[in-house]
Amino acid sequence: MKSEPKIAIDARMVSRSGIGTCIQHWLRDVGYSVALGDPKDLEAYNEVPKHIPFISGIYGYKEQLKFPYSKLRKEKPDVLHVPHCNVPLFYRGKMMVTIHDLTHLVYPEFLPSKIVHFYFKFIFWFVCKRANRILVDSESTKNDLLRFYKADASKMTVVPLGVGKEFVRKNREDIDYLYEKYNIPRDKKVLLYVGNLLPHKNLNKLLEGFARMQGRENCRLVLVGKAFDGRTQDTREKDLGIERLTIHAGMVSQEDLVNFYNLADLFVLPSLYEGFGLPVLEAFACGTPVACSNVSSLPEVGGDVATYFDPKDPESIARTLERSIDAKGKHDAEINAWVSRFTWENSAKQIREIATELAAE
Repeated sequence: MKSEPKIAIDARMVSRSGIGTCIQHWLRDVGYSVALGDPKDLEAYNEVPKHIPFISGIYGYKEQLKFPYSKLRKEKPDVLHVPHCNVPLFYRGKMMVTIHDLTHLVYPEFLPSKIVHFYFKFIFWFVCKRANRILVDSESTKNDLLRFYKADASKMTVVPLGVGKEFVRKNREDIDYLYEKYNIPRDKKVLLYVGNLLPHKNLNKLLEGFARMQGRENCRLVLVGKAFDGRTQDTREKDLGIERLTIHAGMVSQEDLVNFYNLADLFVLPSLYEGFGLPVLEAFACGTPVACSNVSSLPEVGGDVATYFDPKDPESIARTLERSIDAKGKHDAEINAWVSRFTWENSAKQIREIATELAAE
């Protein structure tokens, strides 16, 4: 068996959230020989000895035309790792592809047009046919691929994600500044949501559930994410009578994000669908209990230490928030044991092992 495979990765999305977080850790831990992407984005990753310029938008025909086929061919990689579904259609070498989720197929009603739906139906089909190995974040995503395409299960491997080392428990004096910075009353419980306004994130149902929660006057719902930058309280919050109880923190620094996880009494994730649900682990790593949806991959990521609700039922959300809001500090041993199972080192090790096997075939 070849012990040191030469692995290339399409790293164009390294600066994005979500998939970018995965790529950042994999670039440092997997041991790639070649990275494709914008040189400015890749200059911080000296762990990868060779960078091939590849500047193109994500999805669509332009990235296919601009893909550096000849430059990559000269490097003679044993395996190309594509960390999302946007694979190069004309690449002929061995290829492993990471599929994070199938949101576009599970909820096509959230897409802007039928053309976009057709594009993703085709590209996922192509991955199932063309990829030598398919890596998925969760059993949930694997089952979705099998359901939609009857794909070959033997070439699929579940490779769970990890949690960054910056997500740790903090001393109270280190996070106290958040109260004044974001105008959070010190005598209120803090419920935290981190994310965006995409339809499958299901924020409206969280707002409805919070509005029905007994004791909500003693709580503040803090919404973190770019979608809340400079955004005034929307009509929905006013209609529900919770505009005074909701705080839009907007986009925050990584340090503030870690500190918000520490400050929160409860982290809430109401998504209708997640391929993995990384914020669940991030909250756990900071010692904060989690209440989340009982669908898709979230029970895999939350295990027995999270509490769950029906994301389509505001009453279920409300009752779960009530049961969970005072749970902080009561299940620390279980939380610590669970989150320790998810590391980026383990994720990278699996990827390298799969590439090594593939290179030897």
